[in-house]
Amino acid sequence: MESHEKFSQKYSFTYPLVSDPDAIVCEAYGVYKEKKMYGKSYMGIERTTFIIDASGKIAHIYPKVKVEGHAAKVLEDVKKMM
Repeated sequence: MESHEKFSQKYSFTYPLVSDPDAIVCEAYGVYKEKKMYGKSYMGIERTTFIIDASGKIAHIYPKVKVEGHAAKVLEDVKKMM
């Protein structure tokens, strides 16, 4: 997607960003769920971080991610794996 490419260039990422407009990957990972806001239900993505190890297996799952302190915790856990 164009927005992903611009974001990637802005922050000089050296890896591709992917998009899942049909929620196929999100459903496979179990993060496309019913959500509720102001009494209304809708389908959406539950913010979740996955650490995938060198062999391609999920090493850790962080469900219902809150931004504050999250990146530091993930980095700490990744360093423990090395």
